[in-house]
Amino acid sequence: MENSKIIAVLITCHNRKAKTLACLDALYKCKMPESYATEVFLVDDGSTDGTGDAVRTNYPKVNVIQGNGNLYWNRGMHLAWETASTAKEYDYYLWLNDDTILFENALTEIFIAANTKINQSIVVAATCSNNDNSLTYSGFSKNGDLVTPSDSIKEINTFNGNCVLIPKIVFNKVGLIDPLFHHAIGDLDYGLRATKKGIKSYLAPHFLAFCEGHDKEPNWCQKEIPLLKRIKSLYSPLGNSQPYYFFRFELRHYGLAIALKHLFSIHLRLIYPQLWTK
Repeated sequence: MENSKIIAVLITCHNRKAKTLACLDALYKCKMPESYATEVFLVDDGSTDGTGDAVRTNYPKVNVIQGNGNLYWNRGMHLAWETASTAKEYDYYLWLNDDTILFENALTEIFIAANTKINQSIVVAATCSNNDNSLTYSGFSKNGDLVTPSDSIKEINTFNGNCVLIPKIVFNKVGLIDPLFHHAIGDLDYGLRATKKGIKSYLAPHFLAFCEGHDKEPNWCQKEIPLLKRIKSLYSPLGNSQPYYFFRFELRHYGLAIALKHLFSIHLRLIYPQLWTK
């Protein structure tokens, strides 16, 4: 691998042994472009189902990093990325969710897109459902719509973090994902931080992986659930609108007025969920 371009693949997982192993299996079955190679850094965030040991047994080349069980997605990805970038200088960093199953041609398509943009931009892979091939995760347009891939590269504003390629030049300018955020939001924040530094993000052509969506509204939005349980759901690290983190995100990128407006509307919906439809 002396003359290869080396990709550090970054994954974090917790108690999804079967999905994590399936993700790694698909990754290693991907066709790699000539002179490219991968090294995997996987954070096992306190799994109690034997995920870490299963990965070590089945994929001994994977660098398994032990988490404390309180990292969740964003801080787990930060730990994986920090560990990899400290170990040595990589040509690329690939974010990969452990429930994302790459297609055999996924990495080839991603690197074709990256090379088209002279490896100076972020490249995102869109995912679809294995049930009906419907769009699940992708990039977002400036008006906040999820972008469906086509036969050509599309510019996007920010993105879901399911499968994202960060070239070295981007990492050197933008840095790591922000550990301020606990579980969600850090991927959206990274895309917007990159934009502010003059770095563009693009959606690679075609669907390149399976990943099932999570369409159910969070518990804090559902009027059938008691108020105290709704409050607990909203303030959980798993909440994608967790008020503290969401406020900090919007203040950073959209200003105080928008951040305060949504801080109020989130709590209004928490108390009166029947006022809103999905």
